[in-house]
Amino acid sequence: MTKAEEYEKAWRIAFKDNDFTLVDKIYHFKYSAFDYRAGLEVNLESDKVIVSTYGEFTRSGPFKKIFENDEFLCIERYLRSTFTNPPTYYSSFSAVTYKDGKIITQESINEELLKDPSEGQDWNWEDYE
Repeated sequence: MTKAEEYEKAWRIAFKDNDFTLVDKIYHFKYSAFDYRAGLEVNLESDKVIVSTYGEFTRSGPFKKIFENDEFLCIERYLRSTFTNPPTYYSSFSAVTYKDGKIITQESINEELLKDPSEGQDWNWEDYE
């Protein structure tokens, strides 16, 4: 499994089932990131709280690996949030750095989309439930 597949699978399961087993396996114990929404430095436990809070309303769609090597991963994925009605859709980019084979830092940015990215495509959200 590639780093991109591993990352995507870990967070898909975390969002869907609130199960962080795979997340715990791929993150370094010294992991930290700056959360621009909250304006503060977060650790893995903080990220888990955020996902536990919004996870039942959020689903990942297809993803695309932009770049991957032993030290760095850049991934794009679509997200659907049913926290609002109608749902809100995002394109999400994550830049991930590794230390000792585990994620040590991560920066993600979400851009709200004007329409459902599955429209007119060969996939639908049910494919990712």
